[in-house]
Amino acid sequence: MKKLLIVDDQAGIRLLLEEIFKQANVETLLAASGKEALEILEEVKPDCILLDMKMPGMNGVEVLREIRKSKPDAVVMMMTAYSEIELTEEAGRLGIDHHFTKPFDIFEVRDTVLKRLELQGI
Repeated sequence: MKKLLIVDDQAGIRLLLEEIFKQANVETLLAASGKEALEILEEVKPDCILLDMKMPGMNGVEVLREIRKSKPDAVVMMMTAYSEIELTEEAGRLGIDHHFTKPFDIFEVRDTVLKRLELQGI
């Protein structure tokens, strides 16, 4: 079964994404912070990571830097708000696979992630 790590400090977004991906037969792992995400990544290798840009503590770019150190080939897609252009550009330099601008279309997120998983042969 495909594994997706959803990292967002907003519980509502995590739960909505979890429900959408469970319906698509994708195992979901949830993290409310960057620190929690990195702890999960020590134990589990998800096929894709959906990472929020703005979170308390470590922001998405800081988490992405850590991911790239230990898992340089990880598929990471970021979720950003319009006002986070500088962070999005930095994330792009670190090699994100896609980014979604909040508020996003939940079905576009689902379809993009599922398509990427198919391209990986997962």
